[in-house]
Amino acid sequence: MGYHKGEDTLMEGAVEMYQWERQIQSIVDEIDRCIRQQDSEALTLQALSRRLGYSESYTTRKFGEISGMRLRDYLRGRRLAFALKDVRDTGDGVLTIGVRYGFSSGEAFARAFKEAYGVPPGEYRRNPRPVVLRTKLRPIDRYFFGTEEIGMIGSCQGVKIYFVTIPAHKFLYLEDRESNGYWDFWQKQSQIPGQDHETVCGLLDSIPNKLDDAGGNESNCTAGQIMAYFNDPTGRLCDWGFLRTECYGVRLPADYAGPVPTPLLLTDIPQGEYVVFEHGPFDYEQECRTVEEKIEAAMRSFDYAANGCALDTTPGRIMFLYFDPGQYFKYIRPIRAL
Repeated sequence: MGYHKGEDTLMEGAVEMYQWERQIQSIVDEIDRCIRQQDSEALTLQALSRRLGYSESYTTRKFGEISGMRLRDYLRGRRLAFALKDVRDTGDGVLTIGVRYGFSSGEAFARAFKEAYGVPPGEYRRNPRPVVLRTKLRPIDRYFFGTEEIGMIGSCQGVKIYFVTIPAHKFLYLEDRESNGYWDFWQKQSQIPGQDHETVCGLLDSIPNKLDDAGGNESNCTAGQIMAYFNDPTGRLCDWGFLRTECYGVRLPADYAGPVPTPLLLTDIPQGEYVVFEHGPFDYEQECRTVEEKIEAAMRSFDYAANGCALDTTPGRIMFLYFDPGQYFKYIRPIRAL
């Protein structure tokens, strides 16, 4: 096999890009931390550039290349996303909230809020509605982009299997009848105006009272957002051997009567029995693919009959996927008694 000097150049470029993605990810994490802690001094371009060890102009350019947006626009969008939830969920004054998130005055905050969401903060508080929030960036998203792991360190925890009863609730979601997996789902949705990952996740982030919302800032189950799969005779035949429609959405209380923003759907999920396959915390960059394979293996080898049940493939039953590397990776599959 011949040696090509160009291969070294490509490898060096890939390593450099990965290193920058890691650095930008650290900045993104720092931005959210500073916003939560109201540390405005650390949220300047000068402070963030100093953290990376580069000039302000170079940091700004690299952030734009990797994220597709200007750093100052991202900062403003994240501040407004945090502020909107305070407007909706607290009784704090508009001026107090504006200053809390780095705006110079109540007027400046109200102007920025209206520009972003179409209504001033006072009107939004009186009549909350779904809007698209600026969600947290993930420059390194190995699960989303379907890329391989970086190294292999193995997990010290196995897959737990247990049974749960999930009470009746509602599910607000986006669906795709042709996709096969999380990555393929968002690839297909990105081709439809207004249904890309950033827009849909930002819209779901603005929905209050999500059953699984733990106050997280990621577009995953910590913020109440989960992948789901409906048994559907008109859906796509999946690797598990049955027809399904893939969905991404949020679980809501059974008495939810709020708006259903386009292009989302709302359906009732009756109380049901489920079996859970759960892996504990893992290293997102180095273990994601391995953990998923371990869960898939556990699901394939599970003896339903020995436990007095069967996987329920009745049309309309739903399966959930909860993904948060800091807590778990778990599938929740519907079952029926034998």
